[in-house]
Amino acid sequence: MTRELALDSVRNYFDGGGYISDLTRRVAMRTESQRDDRSDELLAYLETEMAPVLENLGFIWAIEPNPVSGSGPFLVAERIEDASLPTVLTYGHGDVIRGLDEQWTEGDGPWLLKVEGDRIYGRGTADNKGQHSVNLGALRAVLDTRGKLGFNVKMLLETGEETGSPGLKQFCADHADRLKADVLIASDGPRVSPDRPTLFLGSRGSMNFNLTVDLREGAHHSGNWGGLIANPGIVLAHAIASITDARGQIQVPEWRPTSLTNSVRHALADIHVDGGSDGPEIDLDWGERGLTPSERVYAWNSFEVLAFKTGNPEYPVNAIPGKAVATCQLRTVVGTDVDDVLPALRRHLDRNGFEQVHLDMARKTFFPPTRLDPDHPWVRFAAGSIEATTGKKPAILPNLGGSLPNDCFADVLGLPTVWAPHSYAACSQHAPNEHALKSVMREGLEIMTGLFWDIGETGGPVRAA
Repeated sequence: MTRELALDSVRNYFDGGGYISDLTRRVAMRTESQRDDRSDELLAYLETEMAPVLENLGFIWAIEPNPVSGSGPFLVAERIEDASLPTVLTYGHGDVIRGLDEQWTEGDGPWLLKVEGDRIYGRGTADNKGQHSVNLGALRAVLDTRGKLGFNVKMLLETGEETGSPGLKQFCADHADRLKADVLIASDGPRVSPDRPTLFLGSRGSMNFNLTVDLREGAHHSGNWGGLIANPGIVLAHAIASITDARGQIQVPEWRPTSLTNSVRHALADIHVDGGSDGPEIDLDWGERGLTPSERVYAWNSFEVLAFKTGNPEYPVNAIPGKAVATCQLRTVVGTDVDDVLPALRRHLDRNGFEQVHLDMARKTFFPPTRLDPDHPWVRFAAGSIEATTGKKPAILPNLGGSLPNDCFADVLGLPTVWAPHSYAACSQHAPNEHALKSVMREGLEIMTGLFWDIGETGGPVRAA
């Protein structure tokens, strides 16, 4: 019963095809939470796929309704070996983004997993079925080798993350005693580069909102009315241009965070952002001046225009449109007052003469930013375990560049949060041709097996008084 035997077990699980077989079944389930007609598939993923796996691992499980009407259910499971042992809460989401079936040019489409070289194609391979499948495989390897975990584990699976995790915060608040643990250890998002193991300790927040200029009913001939009536597309373009300068530096004072401390800079000093061979080239002259690329994406806010529509882009006509709409996004780090994001923008637009621009939320929910101290004992413990397994010093990010419902665990449940991602930035997450890398998933299985073994062997870091 040694750590190396557990690692051999999980390598055999991957090399022998067990992981690919399990993931093939899970990818085939069309759990698109953005579609109203997928509720049966979302429930089936929990009830017919996840529950039997967890039961086989000695978990007691239950499927619970979402407190938000019409939203997908939760699965809560626990394996309690001894109340005196440390308890790990882990999390995943069984829902995926829309399949976009007709747009796939690689693999065999979103629902048929296909391995080509180092790539595993299929919807959910990276986000998030492939990642929580890694963690389940690692738990099994420890159990098969040692006969026990040596710690308690609770698991929370949701089915609405891709629609903003409706109900998750309320569910965690309502079931805080049931979900009580010493630490959250979970997996989602990308590594900083494909070949470097990564830990991130929180996430940037995300708020999507619409900017609308609606000046009149219908369009009017540009020959008869050009120069006489305002063009909402031009008005909106200038309003957006006031939010950042020409290189994307944020011009709304309240949107500029106050949390870029020396300790955060130190944690990011050796972080090189790399999306892999297919990732886009970083624009060094874009974004906030004086910041490194890693500081821009992990320690600063970013404003993006996700979509802009005025007139009829597919079939332009010689008419001045009556309306223009842009869907925008602000990614936020700790040090930003999220309750003041839209009010601050309203004040900014009014100061600049854009009172006619209407603001409203594009989503009902949003993710606030979270961050754990990189020097936290659980972070040091996890980093040491990963280095012992891989021989590589892991990248430690104060927070992910993307957004997750980490506030439910960090703020509502009061847990230190440690995320070990098993994907990479160029995985085509949320796009056609989503894929994971075999090499990263295999190493992820090793990393999580080693980490779970070490928690059971040592009890993890000393609990805070």
